[in-house]
Amino acid sequence: MNLEIKPVVHLRELKQFVKFPFDLYQGNEYWAPPLISGQLETLRQDRNPAFAYCRAAYWIASRDGKIVGRIAAMVNDKFNSVWSESLARFGWFDFVDDIQVSSLLLATAEKWAQEQGMSGINGPMGFTNFDASGMLVEGFKELSTFGAAYNHSYYASHLEHHGYGKAADWVEYQIAVPGEIPDKVERIAEIVEKRFKLELKQFKHKKQLLPFAHDIFSMINVAYKDIYGFVELSERQVEYYIHSYLNFIKPELTPLIFDEHGKLVAFGITMPSLSVAAQKAQGRLLPLGIYHFLKAMRSYRQIDFLLTAVHPDFQNKGVNAMLMLAMHKFFIEKGVESVETNWEHEDNLKIQAQWRFYQTRL
Repeated sequence: MNLEIKPVVHLRELKQFVKFPFDLYQGNEYWAPPLISGQLETLRQDRNPAFAYCRAAYWIASRDGKIVGRIAAMVNDKFNSVWSESLARFGWFDFVDDIQVSSLLLATAEKWAQEQGMSGINGPMGFTNFDASGMLVEGFKELSTFGAAYNHSYYASHLEHHGYGKAADWVEYQIAVPGEIPDKVERIAEIVEKRFKLELKQFKHKKQLLPFAHDIFSMINVAYKDIYGFVELSERQVEYYIHSYLNFIKPELTPLIFDEHGKLVAFGITMPSLSVAAQKAQGRLLPLGIYHFLKAMRSYRQIDFLLTAVHPDFQNKGVNAMLMLAMHKFFIEKGVESVETNWEHEDNLKIQAQWRFYQTRL
């Protein structure tokens, strides 16, 4: 049987590239499909502002006319400049359980990286920190969080076969929401609020939250700048993410904390779980996908914890307790049963310290 690989050149081929996982994971009850339109936006050079400092190429592997794999290779020049690296990255790496297929895909990406003058390649990664990254090595029978990476169990053995090793572990927790707020959380939140003269605000309407959108992304740039791999978001990217994401978040699930001068110093973003809605939508908002997502947005049984940031001047001072207290009160009011934390770096002790007062499950 003839195995071949071809670069993605035209939009028609890019759509095939994006849609391949829908065949690969057909019938899989744990995969939460991404939106096809969102994937196309991310991968198109004329749409994604990350291409201001990124280069990329995509390939599709086929056997006898049937697609059996895909891979993207990228160079983030801004990352290499900030962190003094010379690395390419691969992502959107999906394939049938065939060593020949994964070998051809990786070899093609590695060759491209060399042609770009890079000294190495790692992944799976996306263009930026806001793209799905990593490879699942445990928890294959857990429902994937919408927007997070999911893959078949054979993926890791293929990468090991081709000489790739683990760079770091990322973990995700499920947190049970108790009917009562832990005393320590309330006590710490009260002390911190008074000591640093902080004010927490929660809004009911998006128009009240959107004026702080740029402040939220400025906070991300400041709070995450020292974490290896993070690259400051440009103004174009900020506008892109505000349009793509902030218009869809629920303001009552996004508490903000301000200092005595009215400056944003911390925030947390959570959302009702969209995983089941994504499975029903099968990558499309129309004709019925939007109905499933809107219905999920009104359900509070399970919440996904998307992102939190605290200004460096207020880190390690208990400010997170104020966020946890505000969200926990809302969760009790709405009958939330559990919270998924999304992926966290195993060494990110500041983030994991948030959960020490709650019952968690990896």
